Amino acid sequence: INSIRQEKVLKINVNSNDLLNWYDINARKMPWRVSPSQIKAGKKPDPYKVWLSEVMLQQTTVGTVKTYFLNFVYTWPTISDLAKADDNEVMAAWAGLGYYARARNLLKCSRIIMSKFNGIFPNDINELQKLPGIGPYTSAAISAIAFDQPKTVMDGNVERVMSRIYAIQTPLPLAKPLLFDCAKKLTPKARAGDYAQAVMDLGSTICTPKNPQCNLCPWKKGCLGRREGIAIFLPNKAKKPAQPIRYGIIYVVRREDGAWLLEKRIPKGLLGGMLGWPSSDWSNKPQEAAPINAGWATSGDLVKHVFSHFTLYLTVKVAEVPLRTDCL
Repeated sequence: INSIRQEKVLKINVNSNDLLNWYDINARKMPWRVSPSQIKAGKKPDPYKVWLSEVMLQQTTVGTVKTYFLNFVYTWPTISDLAKADDNEVMAAWAGLGYYARARNLLKCSRIIMSKFNGIFPNDINELQKLPGIGPYTSAAISAIAFDQPKTVMDGNVERVMSRIYAIQTPLPLAKPLLFDCAKKLTPKARAGDYAQAVMDLGSTICTPKNPQCNLCPWKKGCLGRREGIAIFLPNKAKKPAQPIRYGIIYVVRREDGAWLLEKRIPKGLLGGMLGWPSSDWSNKPQEAAPINAGWATSGDLVKHVFSHFTLYLTVKVAEVPLRTDCL
């Protein structure tokens, strides 16, 4: 791989200026983004909004994030406001975005920044990575977009663009170090924030997984994947092992006055701190865990939900109860 890495990096014939010129005209409008014209006019990105958006965008589409982002910054306009927010209100505002550990880490991170950094985001990438919920990608994105530092930002879009530009056929995830080297070579020292957003925009709008619009790409002349006729097949991905399957039981209780019984999950772990139907454990052989004494009826088929690392099948048990009900 090292020899392939050196060969591919040396023979590429694209540059960041071509992409930046394209971005100046085609930059997507985002509620958290400062446009290229605003940057040139002297407006600086708000690190709070950059951080918030990047955390929300982890494993979530732009279309889904926009509404949540606008609601968050309306409700908590600054990191100080978020740090003082009620945990339950933040978790409720996050409901539907998934990966709820992100919301818990938002609160932890905001409070550390207020207490340790006097409300000012650190601009050192190593300090950023010490904060809850900020890993290599998010720290690089904040450093580049919020502070215009020439850090290499790598997400799925960038990996796809690099694999095609350099015609890297080594399958993911083995190819990640090689793709990072390729991306690092193209990252400019000037306009690093614009470049980071430009290369991600390119992957989202032009160099898409299916039916890439190569004729519109600012890097089409130097793209090795296009030249070799293999761009559409890249990146190669190693076959994933089958996801494990777990089972569980949920208990849906309706009281005669129309109230529903919910439980708050423990703060840590999957869906931590969220409200939901009372549930058994999730395992190969879940144990009954009815929350109250009731005449339980099993309802219909299993309910399927796919998490990132396992598939869950739930048996639904329902009951209607009077106002006075004995708890187990």
